[in-house]
Amino acid sequence: MATVLVTGGRGASGTWVVDRLAGDHEVVVVDREHPGLGVDPAPNVSFRAADLADRGEALDVVSAVDPDAVVHWAAIPVAGTHPEGRVFETNALAAHNVLTAAGRADAPVVQASSDGAYGFFFADPTPLPDELPVTEDHPLRPEDPYGLSKVTAEETAAAVARRHGVSTVSIRPSWIQYPGAYACREEGYVEELSAGAGNFWSYVDVRDVADLVAVVVADLLGEDPAVEPGTHEAVNCVAADNALGRPLLDLLREAYGGLPADVDVAEGDDRGAYAIAKANRLFGWEPDRSWREAADADVAEPALFDV
Repeated sequence: MATVLVTGGRGASGTWVVDRLAGDHEVVVVDREHPGLGVDPAPNVSFRAADLADRGEALDVVSAVDPDAVVHWAAIPVAGTHPEGRVFETNALAAHNVLTAAGRADAPVVQASSDGAYGFFFADPTPLPDELPVTEDHPLRPEDPYGLSKVTAEETAAAVARRHGVSTVSIRPSWIQYPGAYACREEGYVEELSAGAGNFWSYVDVRDVADLVAVVVADLLGEDPAVEPGTHEAVNCVAADNALGRPLLDLLREAYGGLPADVDVAEGDDRGAYAIAKANRLFGWEPDRSWREAADADVAEPALFDV
């Protein structure tokens, strides 16, 4: 089995990523705190503690594990929960430290970026995109520290790829939802059109996110990876439909009073606003879950250890 180091693996979505990877790999979870010596880890899972914003600690833990691949999933996950400077500094520093260490270890990298990198959600006012659907080539124009930290992390991934000759992939999920607890289907969100306008009513199931991470890791560890060593690629990770189940163009007309100049979406199509063709072309990934089934699904959360 290959060894995959996963940062942020005890977080809300990170837990699902670790659970998915542990079926095929030895997974070393690195987080700010260790769960303790009195725990019984899940099969193929172990834990280490490190402050990844501390360069020395990040370099030391990656060097000690000597992973075959690194999944950098640790971050302050959303703006507005911490002081702005802390959001940017923590996310940008951790990404630089972890990705640099991975490059030195000759380990390919998969990292969590975000649709926040495009700069729509926290802009004031929220702009229409230049195109529909929004492809990975759309300009990145964040105005907030969270989105800016993700753009910085992507540029860091590209620099590490060039410098160390490893493959790096940045995954851009939209609003991650959890089976049986779909915030995007709660009454206030569904009834108030403006609530979801900032990301154009896009979402993605956490299991689809974990699946994409797993297929990217498998690809990068293969003999003929889709992302060649020395290069970086970013891919969108969103559900195929939008969270309201209404035609996307109708939603945009109602919320924004118009459409982008460049539109390649059919009238009546309830698709999401972000293109997902690139992830399919490179890695064969397509989202399998929709709010129509998953919003009320009874699915047990992964358990990475027993106390």
